[in-house]
Amino acid sequence: MSDPVQTLPPVGVMLLDTRFARPPGDIGNASTFGGKVLYETVGGAGITRILRGDPQDPALAQGFRAARDRLVARGAELLTTSCGLLVFQQENLAQGCPVPFTASALFQIPLRQRQHGKVAVMGLLEGSITPAHLTAAGVAPDLPVGALPDDAHLLTVLRANDPDRAIDPARAGAEVIRAARALLERAPDTRALVLECTNLPPYQAALTEALDLPVYGFYDWLLAIHHGQARPDGRLPDARPTEISA
Repeated sequence: MSDPVQTLPPVGVMLLDTRFARPPGDIGNASTFGGKVLYETVGGAGITRILRGDPQDPALAQGFRAARDRLVARGAELLTTSCGLLVFQQENLAQGCPVPFTASALFQIPLRQRQHGKVAVMGLLEGSITPAHLTAAGVAPDLPVGALPDDAHLLTVLRANDPDRAIDPARAGAEVIRAARALLERAPDTRALVLECTNLPPYQAALTEALDLPVYGFYDWLLAIHHGQARPDGRLPDARPTEISA
């Protein structure tokens, strides 16, 4: 992950309505951005509602639009959400937004495919990333997808939704690495890994080292948008592959 202090303008993050601990590297920890971040929580936007509800939920969209507008008024120059599964909200929330907005790290997949070739995706919950999510991100619906086992320590802590319940970073990191290796066993020709979930980047450096592959999270995607490598909805500018750095 690049140095957040010097590389991004003030970022505005629309947070889901959760209370769990967020270690450095997580999108909800201000140190991830070197303090150059603004947060607005979207009331009622719990993870269960995101996973099981209507992707086009008009009431949910209204809450995100209100949070978006507050962040812009507070000075955010680049906007995103705290959940990659909100890929369906891209067009809705980008419309009328005066600053660049990207709903999900999934939108970076075409860029990473251009850079590296075959890409796999890592999420948090088994089955949370569906073919519909991938299609909405502009990629093939059968892209290889991995996730943590249901009894994983990290999932247990996040489900507790208690800010005082700490995540064991060594245990969580080992779980994420095992899950990623299982994914690569199914897709051995993978040349880069994209992290959909914004709770996974605290383990990104460990993944990169363990897998010996490029691993990209939400922060890398924001950098790519800011530096003009791709548009916030994942569309790529007309450019030779050599013009886009890895």
